[in-house]
Amino acid sequence: MTREMKDCGIKWIGEIPEEWETKPIKYVLNNRGKKNNPIKTSNILSLSAKQGVVPVSERIGGGNKPKENVSLYDLAYPNDIVLNNMNIISGSVGISKYFGCISPVYYALFPKNKDDDPRFYNYIFQTKEFQRSLLGYGNGILMKESSNGNFNTVRMRVSWETLGNRMIAMPKVDEQQSIANYLDHKTSQIDELVSNIEAQIAKLDEYKKALITQAVTKGLDPNAEMKDSGVKWIGDMPKEWHLVPAKHLIEIKKRIAGKEGYTVLSITQSGIKPKDITSGEGQLAESYANYQFINPGEFGMNHMDLLTGWIDISNHFGVVSPDYRVFTTRHSQIDKRYLLYLYQMCYKNKIFYSLGQGAALMGRWRLPATNMMNMKLPVPPVDEQKNIADFLDHQCDLIDRSIGDLWTQLTQLGSYKKSLIFDYVTGKKEVPADFRKEQSYEK
Repeated sequence: MTREMKDCGIKWIGEIPEEWETKPIKYVLNNRGKKNNPIKTSNILSLSAKQGVVPVSERIGGGNKPKENVSLYDLAYPNDIVLNNMNIISGSVGISKYFGCISPVYYALFPKNKDDDPRFYNYIFQTKEFQRSLLGYGNGILMKESSNGNFNTVRMRVSWETLGNRMIAMPKVDEQQSIANYLDHKTSQIDELVSNIEAQIAKLDEYKKALITQAVTKGLDPNAEMKDSGVKWIGDMPKEWHLVPAKHLIEIKKRIAGKEGYTVLSITQSGIKPKDITSGEGQLAESYANYQFINPGEFGMNHMDLLTGWIDISNHFGVVSPDYRVFTTRHSQIDKRYLLYLYQMCYKNKIFYSLGQGAALMGRWRLPATNMMNMKLPVPPVDEQKNIADFLDHQCDLIDRSIGDLWTQLTQLGSYKKSLIFDYVTGKKEVPADFRKEQSYEK
């Protein structure tokens, strides 16, 4: 039987079932706003779009350093909906399983009606349609939509007054529970698929790294006679190979542009790419006149951060930061592709990191030019270098295509999950009767 639908008058929602209601969030949810003073807990909780609400000790990927004085935090209770008011638009929301203390920039929300299901409202906050409805209501300095449709925000604060006045649609309690149960079931299936695909990507990345390491330090002939290189990260290498200081292989270039107007290039882990300096995004320089030239076929290296920096060969003429390193090969006995694989492996395996100096905790662990130029590298005969580069070009292309296919699957699963949540929390789709029957049996 088809449900009777009506236009609810809320643009981001559209039609809802005839029997559903619409209300402002503040009439449905309370903002707890309870200080941890006097101190009731030292269990600091963290929130992210990927992990949800977890103890700060289980947080993945860093984040702000927790305050030592936990009395400055607010409290959150089990089943509270925790939102980061600086990142609601980008999906930082989750239900807490814990009693703990949260940053004062978080909201801890709970239903006014004790029978309402907080999971239902949590799913509303996770929809892109709801997040998009907040655009223009936040106060901040930067917000952009990425290519996958996600919003990345910095200090895009949505006040409780603003959030509380946003309208949502809601069914009666039993249907809230049914929808939440169904979405828990379906999204857990999707999340399991996502985890499996992410594990496959990680394995392919590791295989690619191992393949490159083996090829540039041991060659392609498994029967080649080996010798001790005397360098720990190389180990044994083919007898016919030589160990050569980089200063005999490469030459650093430093050519300051002296004026603006040239294409500004960024060194990223997906290549050296033109930077859109008109967008206002990312790090911008006051002047690009002091940037240095880089030509097609030359190496560009971000040696200032040996954890997240990268090296590649430029396909463009333009300018890069004067803090970066531009260099080229000294002679024709070095195949650039082989050298690139070798240097990229040094990033991946943190070999450059062991030669660095600076302030690692501040993301400034750099590779001094002297250390780089004195670094001894394994050098096969040039024909063998080319064979290794050809082999790696082919194999890495196959691996990258497989990884690309897996990323496509992740994107599709993410889109499906978002549309699934939206369709059910707005009543566009009804929980299947057989699922509702199973839930009633379990009760």
